[in-house]
Amino acid sequence: MRAAVCPEYGPPEVVRVEEIPAPPLPASHVRIKVHAASVNFPDVLIVADKYQLSVPPPFVPGSELAGEVVEVAGGIGDVVVGDRVLATGMVGAFAQEAVLPAGTVTRVPDGVDDVHAAAFGVAHRTAYHVLRSVARVQPGEELVVLGAGGGVGLATVQLGAVLGATVTAVASTPEKLAAARACGATRLIDYRAAELRPALREALPNGGDVVVDPVGGDLAEPALRSLRWGGRFVTVGYASGAIPKIPLNLVLLKGVQILGFEFRSFGVHAFDDMVRDDAELLELLATGRATPHIGATFKLDEAAAALRYVADGRAIGKVVLEIA
Repeated sequence: MRAAVCPEYGPPEVVRVEEIPAPPLPASHVRIKVHAASVNFPDVLIVADKYQLSVPPPFVPGSELAGEVVEVAGGIGDVVVGDRVLATGMVGAFAQEAVLPAGTVTRVPDGVDDVHAAAFGVAHRTAYHVLRSVARVQPGEELVVLGAGGGVGLATVQLGAVLGATVTAVASTPEKLAAARACGATRLIDYRAAELRPALREALPNGGDVVVDPVGGDLAEPALRSLRWGGRFVTVGYASGAIPKIPLNLVLLKGVQILGFEFRSFGVHAFDDMVRDDAELLELLATGRATPHIGATFKLDEAAAALRYVADGRAIGKVVLEIA
């Protein structure tokens, strides 16, 4: 089969497409003919060996996909050959075939195409778990989303609006802010055109209730300062490449909560919430209330270019490889 392979750690350009053997099929796993795979910022970090977990090379990058089940092993429940599924994993998605545990695959609702299904698993699940179970956003609350033009950011904007929050989107270009508006943001802040702290003070004179931050870096502190007494700040990732250093006196003076979200620990410590959230989110996908914004598509042979596109911060919403 053809697959994008990371032969050694490095920048996106180390990834090359070549013929490799199809992966074996262990018990309780399914083989998926991959139709589309989404490119995420953690994929860039894994290729560079800068992620929380290391994957020894050579390996096939890619953490989320959509396709058709073509083979099943024993003990996998009700998944059958011919099912259209979406799935997430650590690596392995940028290939014509992928093998994943049956428990990690989800049937794609009727009417949802492969490109949007492939783009749904990571960003929208992250955003919904953060909003629903970590920040516990309520209708009428003021939500500030940093990095609002990226995959997680746009999903957070969209789902925050679905949950009834008033959303202030913070992003780096007018194009990203336009996408955020289309996803439900009502206030838009270009932090490269105006200093963030006074811009948030003007937009939210009474303060915000929740900040969701997948960016880190210099944006985190002024966003935290924009919270009203008792607000919640959720750190999701550090796409800027810098982990912020928050002065703890702000927590004391403002009575805020600083919370974190990470998939592995959330799944272990909040399993019931995760199951509930996933069911609700799939219903939102099925009914069209939650739809990934596809900013760019590439072919499998362009996997390195797609990773570079994401690494350089050019992506608006999700970037997808069309494989089949």
